[in-house]
Amino acid sequence: MVTDTMDETEFAELTEQHRRELRVHCYRFLGSLDEAEDLVQETFLRAWRGRDQYAGRASLRAWLYKIATNACLDFLDRTPRVVPSVDLPVASGSHLAPRPAAAVPWLQPCPDDLLDETIARETVELAFLAAVQYLSPRQRAVLILRDVVGWSAKETASALETTPASVTSSLQRARAELKEQLPSRRTEWRVTSSSEEREVVARYIAAITTADDTAIAAVLREDVRCSHQPGAGGHDGPLPTWYGGRATVLEGWAPVLHGPSSMELLMVPAHANGGPAVATYLRHDGEFHAFGLNTLSIVAGQVAEVTTFGSAVFDRFGLPMTR
Repeated sequence: MVTDTMDETEFAELTEQHRRELRVHCYRFLGSLDEAEDLVQETFLRAWRGRDQYAGRASLRAWLYKIATNACLDFLDRTPRVVPSVDLPVASGSHLAPRPAAAVPWLQPCPDDLLDETIARETVELAFLAAVQYLSPRQRAVLILRDVVGWSAKETASALETTPASVTSSLQRARAELKEQLPSRRTEWRVTSSSEEREVVARYIAAITTADDTAIAAVLREDVRCSHQPGAGGHDGPLPTWYGGRATVLEGWAPVLHGPSSMELLMVPAHANGGPAVATYLRHDGEFHAFGLNTLSIVAGQVAEVTTFGSAVFDRFGLPMTR
């Protein structure tokens, strides 16, 4: 129980046990791990300063979630941002092509060791996190508290100082917008067998490191989507690059795999956001240098999406810059 007579050490011991889940909560909200960690610190600071207001009517966990949510809302109010417009092809039969995760320039991948095993994987997948960034901050708060944290409309309304009716209305709009931004066959994103997932990653690595176009084509879905954040994989433009379709991907990768400036690749399996990833290195001057981190979405035994982040994320994943 938090009391206004406890010292900082006692308070820290009591609240620290919630750090991991609060970091994930803020990460879902903001899409950036760096910002999420800052907001967790802000949450603990606000809780310490307002400990005399905690009356024990709600659990400590619920109280901290309320503080964290409002800290995130205040942060976005101070630093408003808009996902840049990206022209994307429209899939046949659809009026809107889901945006790639790389379209959100501040989105960062999360190492699995920062996640809790009880966290639903689909709520930390990059596609979900990217889609959430298209919602207004208030809609984002309502969606996360209601559909992810599992709060009632009344509990959510209390945390956001609004009414249950307003929460219900915001949730309906948020769900509709989220549906527009997510791939239509979301239930197919993850495989049921981790051994199958590992086998697909092994085939993906073998095909690319041997520059075997036939093997690469076999491991990629026909409608595979690839995207690069600015600064990732040698892409230095102000906006993300995006391309889709197996033939287009093979053409886009050809200069790296077969061109005159092609280099030897080293690819190391990793994990991010509850799913598979691959760290890529290029040989230069006798050493392999960090090039990019590819997160993979696997559907029915093939790679359905590849999102590439720059080597700046390697340190967070405990990956060396040279090998």
